[in-house]
Amino acid sequence: MLTVRETEEGVSFAIRVLPRSSKCEIAGLQGNALKIRITAAPVEGRANEACIRFLASLFNVNKNRIAIEAGHKSKNKRVSIAGLTCGDVRAVLSEDLFHF
Repeated sequence: MLTVRETEEGVSFAIRVLPRSSKCEIAGLQGNALKIRITAAPVEGRANEACIRFLASLFNVNKNRIAIEAGHKSKNKRVSIAGLTCGDVRAVLSEDLFHF
């Protein structure tokens, strides 16, 4: 299940990025992380940028509200989104993915 933590600024959760995919999409869960397919290659931060753009589009927020907290050079990352609550995340994603 996806573990979403509320912080003072918003929410934080783990993601697993699969670069060089055919399209950008949510691919389910891997452990307690949201698995995301990204078309960009993991070169010079392109996959991180694409991941932030995808999450901004998915949650309908500005890109500057999304930060990669950990895992800048790894497939496993922790992201934070300012201004969202666990309920906002639940409204966007399927409820069977969650553990709050």
